[in-house]
Amino acid sequence: MDYGLRFSDPAKYSRALRRAHELVISGVPRPEIPTDLADSWRRSMALGISPDQHSPRHLHDVSDVLLLRREHRLQQVMPALNDLLADDSSSGRHLLVLTDARGEILWRVGSPEVLRRADRLEFSEGADWSEAGIGTNAISEALVTGRPVQLFSAEHLVRTHHEWACTAAPITDPLTGKLLGVLDVSGPLDTISADTLRMVRCAVRVAEALLGTPDGGTSLGAPPVPGASRQAARRPGPAVSSLELLGDKPAAVFRDGSRVPLTLRRAEILALLDSRAQGWSAEELAFELYGDAGTTAAIRTEMFRVRSMLGDAVESNPYRLVAGLTGRSDSGRVLRLLHEGRVADALQAYRAPLLSRSGALAVQLLRDQLDLALGSAVRSSGDAGLLIRWLSTDMGSADVEAVEALGRLVGRGDPRYLAFRVCP
Repeated sequence: MDYGLRFSDPAKYSRALRRAHELVISGVPRPEIPTDLADSWRRSMALGISPDQHSPRHLHDVSDVLLLRREHRLQQVMPALNDLLADDSSSGRHLLVLTDARGEILWRVGSPEVLRRADRLEFSEGADWSEAGIGTNAISEALVTGRPVQLFSAEHLVRTHHEWACTAAPITDPLTGKLLGVLDVSGPLDTISADTLRMVRCAVRVAEALLGTPDGGTSLGAPPVPGASRQAARRPGPAVSSLELLGDKPAAVFRDGSRVPLTLRRAEILALLDSRAQGWSAEELAFELYGDAGTTAAIRTEMFRVRSMLGDAVESNPYRLVAGLTGRSDSGRVLRLLHEGRVADALQAYRAPLLSRSGALAVQLLRDQLDLALGSAVRSSGDAGLLIRWLSTDMGSADVEAVEALGRLVGRGDPRYLAFRVCP
């Protein structure tokens, strides 16, 4: 069977797995179900788990889980894992789960709709998602094998789990080598992508790296308080005063005078954030920057890095610059000057194209809008000097309308007009 179908045609792949599931459960081996997975099914059934059972055993009440969280070492890295993988927006479709070393769920984050779906399976805090607690699933396999694992549809033992795709990986203490728990991302079948397993592995590496720091990762922010928003756990950092987005060397400038270079992708994200005060969802940013191939996981990885670098400058859910920072970029300053009618100052401030190395369509549109706004203002100014300055820049050199406006002002025989005239 074509493994790639789980991404290109998840419904078809699921149907094939369900047929194989029924055969293997009845004792007929099928190549779609690997031997290790079939062995896990048999172990689970020997422990009393029925494929028709959907209720895991519960080890603690939710109120007790809140106490367990406060004492658990993984609490220190939950803000980072939230930033990387969680989506609790109204449109979120996957669930972020973190268990302890036994497989008991201590945290879960997701949209109201995903949480409701999970509740129907009792995929909730205090539930035992080990092999003995609910049978074969991604969390139990990560515990048994000690490796990242992905289970799709009928690869789960229990039939009510066949509508889910789950990706999990163990997290170990880098100081002791001891297993601390399992990170899991679960959702409907069509939420899985070829990048999901890679993103979970990446998040585990981040968590383990933070746990290996002298402060155990607590410098990223205070441990999350139950019921508190993610904004309450934002990381502190030097205050950002402005963004340099014009030209080919983007950077963030802090109030203490320091300047931190930005990668092109992070600068593209910040340019979009700078352009819209109401912010962007991860899905919107993924589409704007990557097109149909974009994934929210890729955006969350970059946003985690951006927020780690810029501290409190960026809010999440939706992603946006904090109040007072939107429009404080050098490109934003050009627009502010234009709005104030200071065309000469705006032209002076417009030193280079917006992110001149970027080929992202969304950035190209912002770049074109900036060119159009300044070009229109210069042409309307009736100032030959401004027109000449504009036409002498890379941004205005192709502005045919500005050339014609200059000709009307100085005369078509004037050398200044002739120097810019486009020959047929």
